[in-house]
Amino acid sequence: MGKNKLRKYSEVATFSNVLPCREEETDIKELKDFCNQDRDIILELGCGKGDYCVNLARKYPDKNFIGVDIKGARLWHGAKIALEENIDNALFLRMQIEHLDKFLSRDSVSELWITFPDPYLKRPKKNGKKRLTSERFLNIYRKVLKKGATLHLKTDDDTLFNFTMETLEETGAKIHAATDDLYNSKYLNDLTSIQTTYEMKYLKENKTIKYIRFSIE
Repeated sequence: MGKNKLRKYSEVATFSNVLPCREEETDIKELKDFCNQDRDIILELGCGKGDYCVNLARKYPDKNFIGVDIKGARLWHGAKIALEENIDNALFLRMQIEHLDKFLSRDSVSELWITFPDPYLKRPKKNGKKRLTSERFLNIYRKVLKKGATLHLKTDDDTLFNFTMETLEETGAKIHAATDDLYNSKYLNDLTSIQTTYEMKYLKENKTIKYIRFSIE
């Protein structure tokens, strides 16, 4: 691990807006207080540098936003910006996403963003279950989502896009919007045009951005 990454990893442990969520310690007062503010809760999963979480929190100060990622050095970026700008409606959880339902209450989440997750292209039969839009993860999301909650996927990867479309159809999810070229579609708006660090990189490489908006029961 490089010195800069080590510095960020150490520093993020001191941030008041970053909570380490350990499986053996699920009763976290700061998280409960944040979630009990009578506000909508929106998640960004695999949030990396927290680009969506921070930008959405700026746009909607009356809602609460939670970014989830296991990499502390990545979370450092979004968490530091939120602290410097006094964005108090953004919180970051350092945790494995498969433990989401152990920390968040049933029917507590209004909206969920999955932004440029790992497509797990190697050994798809084995690693397909690791994809954040696999049936395994959809079942986890069901435990915390409110009825009719909206989910969004943004990806540059064709395999993940097609896999997600097939999974949603097989599981009976409702697909409200889908495009394999977001920036040349009718679905480009103030929310979908928010760009993550990865997205900006992919656009410079002339890759098309895929987008799906859906809901699960």
